[in-house]
Amino acid sequence: MAIPITVLDCDLLLYGRGHRILDRCRLDDVTDEYLVSTYGFPRSFIDYLVELLGSSLSRPTQRSRAISPETQIMAALGFYTSGSFQTRMGDTIGISQASMSRCVTNVTEALVERVSQFIHFPREEGSIQRLKDGFYSLAGVPGVLGIVDCMHVTIKAPNAEDMSYVNQRGLHSLNCLFACDTQGVLLWAETHKPGSIQDNTLLSQSELCCLFETELHKEGWLIADHAFLLRPWLMTPVQIPGSSSEYRYNMAHSATHTVMERTQRALRLRFRCLDGSKATLQYSPEKASQIILACCILHNIALQHGLDIWTDSGGPGLEQEEECVHMEPVDSEAYRMRQEIILTHFS
Repeated sequence: MAIPITVLDCDLLLYGRGHRILDRCRLDDVTDEYLVSTYGFPRSFIDYLVELLGSSLSRPTQRSRAISPETQIMAALGFYTSGSFQTRMGDTIGISQASMSRCVTNVTEALVERVSQFIHFPREEGSIQRLKDGFYSLAGVPGVLGIVDCMHVTIKAPNAEDMSYVNQRGLHSLNCLFACDTQGVLLWAETHKPGSIQDNTLLSQSELCCLFETELHKEGWLIADHAFLLRPWLMTPVQIPGSSSEYRYNMAHSATHTVMERTQRALRLRFRCLDGSKATLQYSPEKASQIILACCILHNIALQHGLDIWTDSGGPGLEQEEECVHMEPVDSEAYRMRQEIILTHFS
């Protein structure tokens, strides 16, 4: 005799039939101050996300108690910005841990589907010129289209025998490649590479490298620190400056690169799930990569809405690697171009 199997609703078990706990924390019922302190963002920002992602989060269901897009977004934002385990944030909203996990997954996937809408390198002549003008006004370095650097985000060990994710600090991490403009807006984000890959190698293997070598190399160059090798489209500091001009170039280069340092601090400060101070991302590398990318998208959306969170104070950053300093390159064309910049603009 077949025994019928009942599929149990986790929220129903936790809160009981008829108790519409999923609607308990609604935007209209709380203040902006509460939303910012609990979920990291004000009402207007959450409203925008509901409009942006609502169609992806409103899935057909036979259940009368399906979680609304609004609640799913608040749940995901709470997890991204608190860095705490999902159980505590689920208790705050009033949903089970299983439902909380589904909310984070749903919102993350919906955001990643829209990555090209919010993170992209401009191709139009006017946009490229505005990038150059902005960077030149910042510190006087000409032809700059962006700043590139890497950031490690710690994750749980995917496999005891898989050492590819172990970085130089002995932690499992993803090494993420970013490029940004003068305002800290991310123009590029690759978040899926294992932590054992060094920064320069990561860049060499990236689509960003391909883009500049095939398309944007005639338009200008990126700024990078000593962890990267000098290229015709990648300007690094002079390792051992021997003239006042080279010192001035290095100072301008450092002032420009500071924007990326502040941008990474802003990401870790706003999205505590990335800073590694409370816990590592307890997901597979693939899902952790998507969560990081979703946070990058939200970072750009926040800047579009005027929600800056930049800070000059250093915060916890266990995921940050030691800088790997390379010897000066043998690329004669890249060296010639850098010397021309130095002589023309910093003599």
